[in-house]
Amino acid sequence: MKVVFTRPALSDLDEIRQYILDNYPALAGLVEQRIHIVLERIAKYPRSARIVHQRPDVRVVPVIRFPYKIFYRITQAKIIEILHIHHTARD
Repeated sequence: MKVVFTRPALSDLDEIRQYILDNYPALAGLVEQRIHIVLERIAKYPRSARIVHQRPDVRVVPVIRFPYKIFYRITQAKIIEILHIHHTARD
């Protein structure tokens, strides 16, 4: 399936990238690689992530080894829409 990003999700990626570069530059490549791996898995197995209880049309998948969760939905056009990439320590 095709993966597309909402503007908020793209903004999240930019913020994550900048934060990692500013604070943990040695990890920047690893974080980006891990997010990419998760996105590939979502594209291949879109229904593999758990459904968000409060929003049954949204799924969430953790980015293993790093404190992020990716929220997405599958549209009627069979497109995976990345809605938000959330740092687990933030509200």
